Amino acid sequence: MIHTLDPSPETVHWGHFDAALKPVLTIDSGDTVVITTVSGAQDHLPASGFAIPPELPAIHAAVPQKLGPHILTGPVAVRGAKAGQVLELQIRDIALSCSWGYNVMRPGFGVLPDDIDTQRVVHIPLDRKTKTARLAWGAEIPLQPFFGVMGLAPPASEGAVSSVPPHRSGGNIDCKELVAGSILYLPIAVDGALFSAGDGHGAQGDGEVCLTAIETGLTGTFEFHLRDDLRLDWPQAETPTHVITMAFDPDLDRCAELALRQMIALIVARRGLSFEDAYMLCSLAANLRVTQIVNRSKGVHMMLDKRYLDAP
Repeated sequence: MIHTLDPSPETVHWGHFDAALKPVLTIDSGDTVVITTVSGAQDHLPASGFAIPPELPAIHAAVPQKLGPHILTGPVAVRGAKAGQVLELQIRDIALSCSWGYNVMRPGFGVLPDDIDTQRVVHIPLDRKTKTARLAWGAEIPLQPFFGVMGLAPPASEGAVSSVPPHRSGGNIDCKELVAGSILYLPIAVDGALFSAGDGHGAQGDGEVCLTAIETGLTGTFEFHLRDDLRLDWPQAETPTHVITMAFDPDLDRCAELALRQMIALIVARRGLSFEDAYMLCSLAANLRVTQIVNRSKGVHMMLDKRYLDAP
């Protein structure tokens, strides 16, 4: 079955994940949901020259912001989902729902927190036809839209948690590899799973160093599948060509270690190699990448070409 979930004061929550949130949609495993998101607080919006989605002012007026900056559409409950299972999220399509995006940097944030004295917001036109963003000095950046936030509710014992730091069930992952055609695997912490998405990005570099990407509204087509045959401690992903392991921690070295250990375990399980051979393969052929370093808990993901998992 195909469902549609649009942003409105009744279908979004602002700045947090919480197992106590009531689902705005309940689906079955195997269903598809077309989810649209919006981005931006009032002071991020353009004064003129761009069309502002009508949902945004309504959300600003009616939905309280709590803990974080991200406006998240959801949560979506999956019938039969149990804590300990894994949600396989097939990202079928991602399209721009807005003709512009914005980039914001703020004092005290980003990789160079002391180099910025005042908040700076830049509005960037997005060309759907050419799939490019044009910067003020003429540079064109290819659009590769993805959702910065895709996540499930944390354990109920944690209460409401900010949408800023990513967690073991996803959230503000900011992994630019998660474009249309990729698959995200999320460990389920609470019955129902409670999936939410937001923080649409038109384009982003690894690291997201100034704090934000090209922030914009997106429409994503997601297919949901419950997986009883997987057990994960952290999110994992696949693109058509690569497998991806990831981890989040305030310490970047710890992130790298955790992402590496997961990749070794994945290779051992799927290829049948020894720990030592899998470790060597990671050193020879896998790539550690900094996902983001601006969200309190930093992120590292490791990528390995799927051909290394095939038997010769």
